[in-house]
Amino acid sequence: MPTKKNSLNKVIVTGATGFVGQNLIPKLLDSNYKIIAIGRNKKKAKRFKWFKKVEFIEMDIRKNNKKILVTNKTGLIHLAWEGLPNYDSKIHLENYNFSYEFIKSLVAKGLKQVLITGTCFEYGLKNGLKKSNMKTYPHNNYSYSKDLLRKHVHKLRKKFLFSFQWARLFYFYGKGQNENSLLPQLEKAIKKKDKIFNMSMGMQIRDYLNVTEVVQQIISLYSSQKAGVFNICSGKPITIKKLIKNKIKEKNSKIKLNLGYYPYNDYEPMSFWGEKDIDRWTK
Repeated sequence: MPTKKNSLNKVIVTGATGFVGQNLIPKLLDSNYKIIAIGRNKKKAKRFKWFKKVEFIEMDIRKNNKKILVTNKTGLIHLAWEGLPNYDSKIHLENYNFSYEFIKSLVAKGLKQVLITGTCFEYGLKNGLKKSNMKTYPHNNYSYSKDLLRKHVHKLRKKFLFSFQWARLFYFYGKGQNENSLLPQLEKAIKKKDKIFNMSMGMQIRDYLNVTEVVQQIISLYSSQKAGVFNICSGKPITIKKLIKNKIKEKNSKIKLNLGYYPYNDYEPMSFWGEKDIDRWTK
C-alpha cells in the first residue's frame, strides 16, 4: 500500500487491457494511485469497470509517447509485450527495441520509477529451483529479448536517476487469461461436459499463481520502491497433472484425463519453480 506521502503518485501502465494489466489496474486504484492506462484499443478498454476511473490514452507506444506527461512523482509499470505464445517470433526483438526507446524517453523526461515484468524463461533450460540472483541463460527470442531489455534499462541508470525493478513472472492463471491456455481449455471442456480432456503426461513441475496474487505482489513490490530483480511466484512446485486434478475436483467434474496425448514442450525445462522473493521487499 502506498503511504500518505506517495498516495497521489501517478502510475503509467502499458498493456492495460492485457491479462495482467486488466487485473492490476483496479488493485492500483484501490491503493490510491492515479493511473495513466495505455492501450491500443479504447473500445476494448471501455469494457472494464475501471475505465472511467483512469486516464486512458489510446496509442501505440512503438510510434508515439508525446501524449504522456511526466512529473517527479510519476512511475511506470511496463507490461506491454506482443507475440506470445510464439516464443521464437522475431516480434520479440521488436518488442525489445520499442520498449527500450519508450522507457528511455520517459526517464529522460524525469520518470522516477520503472517496474518491468520479465519471465522465468530467462533462467534457461536447467531444472530446479530458480533464484532471482542466478545467471540468466535465455534460449529463445522471447527470453533473450526480455533479458536484453533488463540489462539495457539497468545501464540507463548511469545517465538518469530512477529506481528500477525487474519483476520476473512465473506461471499464472485466472480471469482474462488467453482461452487457448491450459486451464481455460480445461474449464471449457468441463462446461461442454466432455468426457475426456487431452493433455501431456503432466509430470512437468511448475510454479503456478493466481493472477490476483500476481498483481498483489507486483503492487507490493512497486510500492516498496526497492530496486533489483525479483521473482513473482508461489514458491511451491506442483506437477501439471496435480494442478489439473485439483481444478477438476474444484469443479466437481467427472472428466477423465487422456494423458500423453500431447508431447512435452521443448522450450522449457521439465522441472523448475521459483524462490519466492516477496519477503525481500516487505521487510
